[in-house]
Amino acid sequence: MISTRSFLRLAVAGAVLTAVIFSLCPAAQAEDGFPFGFEMTLDALPQPGSKRIPTLEIGDHGEAKLDLWCKSGTGQFSVAGNTVIFVAGQLQDRDCPSARAQADDDLVATLSEATTWKRRGDLVSFAGTKPLRFRINTN
Repeated sequence: MISTRSFLRLAVAGAVLTAVIFSLCPAAQAEDGFPFGFEMTLDALPQPGSKRIPTLEIGDHGEAKLDLWCKSGTGQFSVAGNTVIFVAGQLQDRDCPSARAQADDDLVATLSEATTWKRRGDLVSFAGTKPLRFRINTN
């Protein structure tokens, strides 16, 4: 019969071994990296009168396509460690109510003011003057 103490030692050794294996696994590390090559959806509710929620598609080299509540456009991300810089390109205005257009401008400004980022699984957060949170589309 195994004593409780022996069982706990084996459990701790197993947990440490599992942690070491996962830290060496590239797939486990990639889950926490910047979401190059992914499309994300803003963690927000739709604007009144619309079902649209802003999305952000980031290419392998940081090029970004934005599809916001009303406007669409491009931009560029530069990343070094947990530091991020976003520079917006030209936005195309669709014929939308001014409140949605203003919400788009505010979102782009907030993203442009972000200085750091963090990823936890499928959630990507940008921190600056206001926090933004996106969910990576996994479908």
